[in-house]
Amino acid sequence: MKPARRLADLKPSPIRVISEGAPADAISLGLGEPTWDLPEPARRALAGDSGSCRYGPNAGLPELREAIARFHTASTEEVLVTTGSQGALFALTQAFVDLGDEVLVPDPGFVAYPALVRLAGGVPVPYRLAAEDGFRLRADAPLRVLDQHPRTRMVILNHPANPTGAGVEPRELLAVAAACRDRGLLLVSDEVYRDLYLGSAGRGPSLRDVSDDGVVVSSVSKAFGAPGLRVGWAVGDPAWLAPARIVHGYAATAAARPAQIAALALLGSADKVFDGARRQLSVRWQALVEAWGEHMDGAIDPPDAGFYHWMRLPRDPEIVADPMAFCLRLRDEAKVVVVPGITFGERGREYIRLSFAAAPAEIAEGVRRLAPFWKQT
Repeated sequence: MKPARRLADLKPSPIRVISEGAPADAISLGLGEPTWDLPEPARRALAGDSGSCRYGPNAGLPELREAIARFHTASTEEVLVTTGSQGALFALTQAFVDLGDEVLVPDPGFVAYPALVRLAGGVPVPYRLAAEDGFRLRADAPLRVLDQHPRTRMVILNHPANPTGAGVEPRELLAVAAACRDRGLLLVSDEVYRDLYLGSAGRGPSLRDVSDDGVVVSSVSKAFGAPGLRVGWAVGDPAWLAPARIVHGYAATAAARPAQIAALALLGSADKVFDGARRQLSVRWQALVEAWGEHMDGAIDPPDAGFYHWMRLPRDPEIVADPMAFCLRLRDEAKVVVVPGITFGERGREYIRLSFAAAPAEIAEGVRRLAPFWKQT
């Protein structure tokens, strides 16, 4: 018995593969997950929920949908609660992508985007973000590709971005939203890192700040510090969400009720939770900067948001030709897990993604272990 043809080109996420094969004493600077404690409001909610553990509505608990609606200045009807933001992305691609339909995805961009498109029978089409512009999202990148691909059904944006940490200007979002509206396309804006920024950088714009078109996707996994709750959401026109709700209902019924109650508590204390998360992020960034100054050459710039440093590979043709082999060497010899940029698209070939979400001491030691591999090339 052979698996379905749509799985032919799909393999496990390289991020997980390189992490799960690491030596026991390796330092993980690979996974993008907060390592600080689950915020107190969520812990209290989980400990105090002694009621019946029922399924709950497919679209999410009404009180959680109301809280998400307030958070995004939306109506409750515009909210679908999902099993993490990836659950929202899965439901949307399954609901709107037919066999052979094209979906525009960023390059470099999160590894799940092209995989989810292929699972739906679609064809991911990359739009290239420019290194010379810091990989920031510019409207002309997807729009140039859109004009060349009339079978496009959906456009996916991610800002601030995984893996680069780069943001976007409101006018760029508006231009993409207008183009998608004029063509009748679904625009999906993944904004999970928006509230996790350093110091005075400030909160970046949301698609909802500039347009009512499209669907915004987010979750409690990053700035809320609760990736294990697996609670996310999609916010947009109920007409876009209705088919996705059917898909999500059959795929997962609903997000776990205790996790939704904890997510509700986090949203109710969002300002306090975000302040704590940004303090944690600042401490980790400072650890990275200090270790970099001690062990590496040159300075590093902070991301617009998130906890990723988009780090150039050594300028060695053999390393650039096979960055995965180099990262496996780092894992097994330096005992540090980082993710090769090629994982996120061809535009990432000359980079690695280093996550500074780890504990400060691990960040410092990880950079110390990495440094010789840059200085010997």
